[in-house]
Amino acid sequence: MHPGNALVAALLELVFAVLNFYVWIIIISAILSWLVAFNVVNTRNRFVSMIGDMMFRLTEPAYRRLRRFIPAVGGLDLAPLALLFIIMFVQSFIRHLVIG
Repeated sequence: MHPGNALVAALLELVFAVLNFYVWIIIISAILSWLVAFNVVNTRNRFVSMIGDMMFRLTEPAYRRLRRFIPAVGGLDLAPLALLFIIMFVQSFIRHLVIG
C-alpha cells in the first residue's frame, strides 16, 4: 500500500472512531436526560450536575443546528435521533471509502 493511501486510511479510521465515541456521548446524554426527567437522579448532586453539564456542552451545538430544521413532535426532541442517523450515514460512507 502506498504511504499516502495508508495515511488517508488511518485518518478515516480515526474519524470513524471519533464518530463512534460521539454516538456513545449522544446515548449517555439521552439516558441521563430521561433519568433527570423522571427524578431517578438528583441534579443537585454535584457529580450528576457535572456530568449533565458536560453532556450538554458536547451535544448541544449539534442539536441546535438540527433543531432549526427538525421541530419537536409532541414534546419529543428528534434531534438526537436525527444526529445518530447522520453519523451512521457518515460511518457507512467512510467504511465504503476504506473498503472499496
